[in-house]
Amino acid sequence: MAHEEHPHHRHEHPGHGHHHDHTDVDWAEMGPMLETQAELFLPLYEHAMAWLGKRQTEPGLIVDVGSGPGVVSCLLADTFPGARIVAVDGSEPLLERAQARAERLGVADRFGTLAGELPDVLGELDYPADLLWAGRSLHHLGDQRAALAAFGDRLAAGGTLALQEGGLPTRFLPRDIGFGRPGLQARLDVLETEWFARMRADLPGSVAETEDWPALITAAGLRPTGTRTFLLDLPAPTTDRARAYAADVLTRTRDGVGDRLDAEDRATLDRLLDPDDKASVHHRPDLFVLAAQTVYTAVRTR
Repeated sequence: MAHEEHPHHRHEHPGHGHHHDHTDVDWAEMGPMLETQAELFLPLYEHAMAWLGKRQTEPGLIVDVGSGPGVVSCLLADTFPGARIVAVDGSEPLLERAQARAERLGVADRFGTLAGELPDVLGELDYPADLLWAGRSLHHLGDQRAALAAFGDRLAAGGTLALQEGGLPTRFLPRDIGFGRPGLQARLDVLETEWFARMRADLPGSVAETEDWPALITAAGLRPTGTRTFLLDLPAPTTDRARAYAADVLTRTRDGVGDRLDAEDRATLDRLLDPDDKASVHHRPDLFVLAAQTVYTAVRTR
C-alpha cells in the first residue's frame, strides 16, 4: 500500500495498492490507475475521515505523507474546509496529478505539494502540522521507528498523527471458485507476505521492528488516542471499476510471485485473468471487493 501487499504495486493508500519497487517505476504512466483505484476506496476513506474529524477539530495545516495522486489529500481538504493541505510524495508526476485534482475539485487555493524523499523532506515544511496523515507509506521506509519520530517532530503541540497500516488481506473471490484447488487467495497471501518481508529487508537502512504500532508511536514521543479498522464492502455483483481493480491486483500478483506458485495454482490464476474466459474476474458474477484497513491515531502532548 500491507493491505494485501501486491508485488510491484502501489495502491493509493488505500491500498488501494502499493508500489514497492520504486527504482524503475514510470509514475506518470501509473498515475491514472493509482488515482482510479484510490477512488474505488473512497467509501472506506470517508468513514475514516468522519472518525478522524472527531479527534482533531479545525486543524490549520494538514500534511498527507506519501500522498500519491492526492485522492486522500483532496478528501482531507473536503473533510476539513478550514485547513490548508500539503501533499508530500517522492514522485513529482503523482504530485502533479494531486495538484490537478485539487484544481478540478475547487480546493487548489488551500492546497500545496512538496516533493522529496521521506521522511527528510518533512523538514522543508514551513509550519508544524496540526494533522499528519500517513496512509500506508510508513512501511516503505527502512527505519520506521526513526520515521515515526520525524513525523512526530513535524506535529504542532496538540497535533494528531493518523497512521494507516495493517488491516486484512483484500478478498475478491469465494473460497471455492469452481475450478482449481479451493483457497487460492489464502495461498497467494502467504507468498505475498514472504515477498513483503524481502521488500522490507532490501530497503535502505532497513530495521526489523515488532509491528506494534501503538508501542512504536509511544516510543516516538506521542500519546496513542485510538485505533479503528474501516471496511470497503463492494458485494457481488460488482462494478466494472471493481473488476478492473481485481484484475490489476491479481495481474501484478502473478507478475510478482507467479514463479512461486505450483502449476495448478498458476493455471487457475491464468484462467482468472483471461478476458476471453467467462470464469475470469472480468466476467464471473461472484466477484466482490472486501477490504479492511486500520488507522491508529496519536497526539503530540508537548
